[in-house]
Amino acid sequence: MAWYIPIKKNIMKKNKDEIQYTSLQKKAMHLRLQSLSLSQGLKQGSFQSLYKSQGIEFSGVREYLPGDDIRSIDWNVTARMGRTFVKTYEEERDLHVFIILDASLSMATGANGLSRLEKAKEVASLLSFACEHISSPLGAVIFGASILFSCGQKSGKEHTMYLLSKISKTGLDDTRGSALTNALRGAANLLKRRSLVFVISDFRVGDYEGDLSRLALKHDLVAIRLSDESDFHFPSMGSVPFVDPESLERQDFPLSSASFKKAWRDYGMAHIELWRQMCKKRGVKTIEMSLQDDSLLVLERFFSVVRKK
Repeated sequence: MAWYIPIKKNIMKKNKDEIQYTSLQKKAMHLRLQSLSLSQGLKQGSFQSLYKSQGIEFSGVREYLPGDDIRSIDWNVTARMGRTFVKTYEEERDLHVFIILDASLSMATGANGLSRLEKAKEVASLLSFACEHISSPLGAVIFGASILFSCGQKSGKEHTMYLLSKISKTGLDDTRGSALTNALRGAANLLKRRSLVFVISDFRVGDYEGDLSRLALKHDLVAIRLSDESDFHFPSMGSVPFVDPESLERQDFPLSSASFKKAWRDYGMAHIELWRQMCKKRGVKTIEMSLQDDSLLVLERFFSVVRKK
């Protein structure tokens, strides 16, 4: 499926000024403070089942006491020590979180100096800081036309700063295509326990629905769709050249034509409605966020709603 955007000079070339990762670093302290309220939404939302009583984890052994369940006896340690020892366990209480971040070429589009990729990085940073506040193990996959970065779930400030460094330095992948399906499959392989997974993308790619559904069967999945006004309408500008950033196919579109502008708007709205229904059918929660929205407010509103359900 083609997704056309206006042609800009050097749109296919990486530009570190456009990436603006230094501005994100300068915003880190502000984002950290903002994420305090967001962390409570993570902890108190409808994902409590992930935060409490996920299961038990082996923590060590101790000597047998009268009344202990004989099924908990560690026979290897007992034989080695000559005294009876039992296994001890701790309840897993961490909310495990995973972020899947889209850096493919279609994320280049935006307005007023802010691209979808920059918005996605801001959202990912807020979620990362929120996880740090509640000591939630966090992992991530960043993808473009291929997998650009991946890491398993860990907690702690050092790990958070490592992930934020990777996120802030992520630029657009100037290779055609999108590896969303591979990112979803990679996440499924990395995640060893049930997790809260955020997929941050414009979802301008096909044939990923099956992998999304399979991941949602084992994890709580939240799809964050980033949109822009250009998805639905353009000002009247005559005939303007557009390009599909994934296939490089080019076409001239008559932006002054009322019928074309209506068709463009109807197509954009229809595609979003299909996406909503697809996610609902597969048990995927959704967040729709425009580039003009306040990222923190949208995320807080989402967790406020799921907390009441």
